[in-house]
Amino acid sequence: MRVEEVGDAARIAAGAAAGLTTDKKHEILATLEELLLARQEFLFRENGKDREKAEREQMPLSLIERLRVDAKVVGEMAAGLRDVIGLPDPVGEIVKTWRRPSGLLVGRMRIPIGVIAIIFESRPNVIIDAFSLCLKSGNAVILKGGKEAFHSNRALFSLITEALARSGVATTLAQLVETSDREYLYALLKLSDSIDLVIPRGGEALIRSVAEESRIPVLKHYKGVCAIFVDAWADEEMARQVCLNAKVQKPATCNAMETLLVHEAMAPRFLPSMIALLQERGVRVRGCERTLAIAPGVEKATEEDWYEEYLDLTLAVKVVADMDEAIRHIRTYGSRHTDAIITANYDNAWRFLREVDSSLVLVNASTRLNDGFQLGLGAEMGISTTRLHAFGPMGLEELTVTKFIAFGQGQQRS
Repeated sequence: MRVEEVGDAARIAAGAAAGLTTDKKHEILATLEELLLARQEFLFRENGKDREKAEREQMPLSLIERLRVDAKVVGEMAAGLRDVIGLPDPVGEIVKTWRRPSGLLVGRMRIPIGVIAIIFESRPNVIIDAFSLCLKSGNAVILKGGKEAFHSNRALFSLITEALARSGVATTLAQLVETSDREYLYALLKLSDSIDLVIPRGGEALIRSVAEESRIPVLKHYKGVCAIFVDAWADEEMARQVCLNAKVQKPATCNAMETLLVHEAMAPRFLPSMIALLQERGVRVRGCERTLAIAPGVEKATEEDWYEEYLDLTLAVKVVADMDEAIRHIRTYGSRHTDAIITANYDNAWRFLREVDSSLVLVNASTRLNDGFQLGLGAEMGISTTRLHAFGPMGLEELTVTKFIAFGQGQQRS
């Protein structure tokens, strides 16, 4: 299909999507869950083609793992659909009202954005997450996955098409772009009359390329350089367990800890055992001069390490003089994604919350919790590091905008 035809079809479908009842949306999502669970062998077979190709081409193990669709992944996708069904429908919600001296009642109502293009890499489950959120928020969606997951994406999308058809809804409400032609993608990004928003999900190179080529507003999710600051007032055992989870539970994710900052009063007694624990789990540690003096077996960190999103079992460690230095470090080298403090000091906790301007700032909790599901949003579209419109995990509300409405009794402007 010509790229203009994709845009035109999506624009028409957006009107139908905005008018769907909550019950009809739930019917489609429940049917999709049923199909996911019933067609697992088909999904595994198609996913195997992608993983076998990735292995033949000697792609990194972390990428091959992100491609995997197994029973666990299918179960998570099904659970995500149930969660979205359980969330309030945001479309039509009146979020605020006020009355003017003239008696005019003014309010704001949530409405769909319209047509959203999702461009993503690697993870095939993005198709299900993106569709469910766009459907529930009343948006039409254009999906463009990476060629490394071609068969998996097409298999999952076929279930979406079937769920829409079974419910009597136009299948153009969701469209999959299968070509890997870059010029086709760039042409899609010029359809500002048809597409309202572009959300790229993937590596920094993909996001920058989309942002540079698009004439459509882009919600960006750049790299996650996430830090945890272990304060002088930290509970040491809590700090060890939280930091370990943040680094090793799933290191290839954007919300994994990449930098560990430790108060100088805590460092001598905390760092040796913390680094030993990390190294036991296969983590390669790079540290500042003060870290090297405290703990053996640590590589010297360079300036570039403080900016790095490793997405692997590598960690940069720095000893800081106080909270001022910790916050300066995060503001200088961080990516406004996720940062945390471990402390029992109430004032320090609130100061960190106020002064660190990331999309999620945590106290005494792992950075791995910056996730739509973990924060109660259901599935998420991604984690926006853009401050306009949405900042942080993008759930249903973030896929709507508000319009003004007003009720009068014949009021006129004099």
